[in-house]
Amino acid sequence: MPLEVGQTAPAFTLKDQNNQEVSLSDFKGEKNVLLVFYPFAFTGVCEGELCGIRDNLSNYDNDDTAVLTVSIDSPFAHKVWAEREDFTFPLLSDFWPHGEVAQAFGVFNDEKGMANRGTFVIDKEGVVRFSEMNMPGDARDQSGWQKALEELSS
Repeated sequence: MPLEVGQTAPAFTLKDQNNQEVSLSDFKGEKNVLLVFYPFAFTGVCEGELCGIRDNLSNYDNDDTAVLTVSIDSPFAHKVWAEREDFTFPLLSDFWPHGEVAQAFGVFNDEKGMANRGTFVIDKEGVVRFSEMNMPGDARDQSGWQKALEELSS
């Protein structure tokens, strides 16, 4: 089960596609965070979802909000994918320990060894304000995230 609304988001530090460490705590007190877990880079549904974020980036990455995406792929795979698709937001690697952050957020798929499609909106104090999980192959509707972020901004 994914973390529920009202719970404190677990702290984490992961490497992005540029091999730079990014911590959830980097945003505490500064920005809300849209945290998007996805199964794998270079796959159809995942690519469509992240391209949707890219194409609407100002809704998710602005003065009030940061977007972070996470999969179990390596930073090296993320680098190639980010360059190919022009993803300028962090693609974080939950590669090792394998899926540890996805497990902490309750979205790790033990049977398949990957993250399910977990989505969280975390407020500036580190509290989960939106939580959903879709299974592999089941694309997400971004309108729920947008509504949750709008409510935090008002």
